[in-house]
Amino acid sequence: MSRTRTPAPAAGESKGKPSRRVIKKYPNRRLYDTESSAYVTLAQVRELVMKRTPFTVRDAKTGEDLTRSILLQIILEEEAGGAPMFTEAVLANIIRFYGHAMQGFMGAYLEKNVQAFMEIQAKLAEQSQGLSPEMWTQLMHMQSPMMQGMMGSYLEQSKNMFLQLQEQMARQTEQVLGAFGVKR
Repeated sequence: MSRTRTPAPAAGESKGKPSRRVIKKYPNRRLYDTESSAYVTLAQVRELVMKRTPFTVRDAKTGEDLTRSILLQIILEEEAGGAPMFTEAVLANIIRFYGHAMQGFMGAYLEKNVQAFMEIQAKLAEQSQGLSPEMWTQLMHMQSPMMQGMMGSYLEQSKNMFLQLQEQMARQTEQVLGAFGVKR
């Protein structure tokens, strides 16, 4: 009976998962892709994001993880060039959550809602395969009011659930504090 050995995963790579690409950021602000052994631009890092390629950006000297700051820089460039996704009001409201007791919840809330939107978008794309770009444009114009209504309904439900969660947390907090003899 012969056995076939499977090679062990490389360092930083787990079974069944591709390893994360490492990009080093140097003091001169240049980005170096260790996989391709070449300097890359922010636009090329954006392409990695678009292709869903897992990567980490590390400071070349300290090893500090800079991935979030690079992603924020990409968002800033996208917002500055052309059609911004966020209004000033949305950005101001996001800033107001920093340091607020609900900051941790807000991040998770946004993440789940963006994920739900991505799933809806993927489902719509799957169902509309074979449409020409012109037909796709017509479909989106026809469905725009319907999509806006559907998203509005979804957001209203989400808001109501969030308010219920907030009320439930307030009741539970009062119960816990009451158990310790603390009254508000």
